[in-house]
Amino acid sequence: MPPSPTTAVHYLATKCVDTTKHRQESKWFMPWGPNQCDKIRNFEEAMAKKIEANNIVFAVHIPLPNKEMSPWFQFMLVILQFDIAFKMYNQIEDGSLATIDVGLAYRDDTVSEWTEMAHSFEQRKLSCNFTTAKTFENEGRYYECDLLPFMEVGSVAHKYYLLNIRLPVNERKKVNVGIGEIKDIRLVSIHQNGGFTKVWFAMKTFLTPSILIIMIWYWRRILMMSRSPVLLEKVILALGISMTFINIPVEWFSVGFNWTWMLLFGDIRQGIFYSMLLSFWIIFCGEHLMDQTERNRFSVYWKQVGPIVFGSFCLFIFDMCERGVQLTNPFYSIWASDVGTELAMAFIIVAGICACLYFLFLCFMVFQVFRNISGKRTSLPAMSKARRLHYEGLIFRFKFLMLVTLACAAMTVIFFIISQVNEGHWHWGEHTVQVNSAFFTGIYGMWNLYVFAIMFLYAPSHKRYGDEQSSGQCITGDNGGNSGEDIQLTTTITHVDGPTEIYKMTGKEAQE
Repeated sequence: MPPSPTTAVHYLATKCVDTTKHRQESKWFMPWGPNQCDKIRNFEEAMAKKIEANNIVFAVHIPLPNKEMSPWFQFMLVILQFDIAFKMYNQIEDGSLATIDVGLAYRDDTVSEWTEMAHSFEQRKLSCNFTTAKTFENEGRYYECDLLPFMEVGSVAHKYYLLNIRLPVNERKKVNVGIGEIKDIRLVSIHQNGGFTKVWFAMKTFLTPSILIIMIWYWRRILMMSRSPVLLEKVILALGISMTFINIPVEWFSVGFNWTWMLLFGDIRQGIFYSMLLSFWIIFCGEHLMDQTERNRFSVYWKQVGPIVFGSFCLFIFDMCERGVQLTNPFYSIWASDVGTELAMAFIIVAGICACLYFLFLCFMVFQVFRNISGKRTSLPAMSKARRLHYEGLIFRFKFLMLVTLACAAMTVIFFIISQVNEGHWHWGEHTVQVNSAFFTGIYGMWNLYVFAIMFLYAPSHKRYGDEQSSGQCITGDNGGNSGEDIQLTTTITHVDGPTEIYKMTGKEAQE
């Protein structure tokens, strides 16, 4: 059982004093250690020593003393929270913005100089509530402030990181005016657990050749046919390719290389797989519903597949707006502005609603497929006993596969919604969703098993059941020839018209 996917570590910023007359961009303030900065305990001490707010630097060393960061942690997400005390004559104004001058540096041993990794001026809107009466008696009590997105780094290639945060004050330009009396800055650093990363990499390394081998075997069987591949077979191959693409364990390279784009690349891979899987289910059900004249044409599904592709493109644009920018500025966040927050929240809600609607539509299609097959079963009593039992077994197995498809779709939709909520969990207040490692690895394993099963079951068979059956046998329905519709049931899976007997059975074919 792998450990929890992520770990959260809490930090309290140390208040350092910049005593230099001329600010040096290359100077870094360490909160502890042999070269630690000149520190103050609180702002009352700063006022007593006549230290200006512009000379106070909040320093945070990641990780805690006597610990090291590791490339196995994969990413580092930092959330910020202000401790703000209530003062009658220094209250937080509505819509106030905190301007933050922040720098990030790294090093790989305890004696080297710090190397700057990023520097930026950022603004974060304060959202604080004071739950008691605003009176002189309650001065000194703290506001309840929401957590703020602060930083996200796509790789943890170095052992030590240092954050230096300043809150510059300029009354003339109204910079950091009306933000209350800030007492402390707290940070929460979230990173992936090394143990979970190793389990995740091991799964990908094992599953990649499994899916690749079955995909090559499947397509080789298709090419051995005398006919050209039908649409369903091509879509199954595309599903196998997308599963292989998401399986390839390129993350192994992130352990040795500082690839900050791995988070974005992972999102793109997952988005491609999502769009391919959702499109496959639509075509998979549709191909067992379509008339023979409409079947095997991708253009028939543009109304269903089009919105899936458009939604995936919107997901890509949304991801590029945040993680794409974070490649150059790790302190950027789309949640930092009101418009960005509303857009991001609306995106999560709309994506969840669309996922639920998709699942309901898929349930409707599966119901139609079941009804279609039940109608075809009226032809079975006219067959011989052995042949009837053969087809009843086929129908039972196909219905079971459709129910497994629905279960897989339901779990995928739940996983997608929980993933979206979990990524923005600090924006939902106290309502958060905990996702354990079993759910992550379980869903991932389920996708691989499902794709493996589909390619195995829909690969053409080399078996023959005799000349009579192999040539195909026409069974007329209860309505006889007057209905103008016959069901041609073939016992050979490698029929000229389709990949499986069920595929052939569910189609409609005009009687010549």
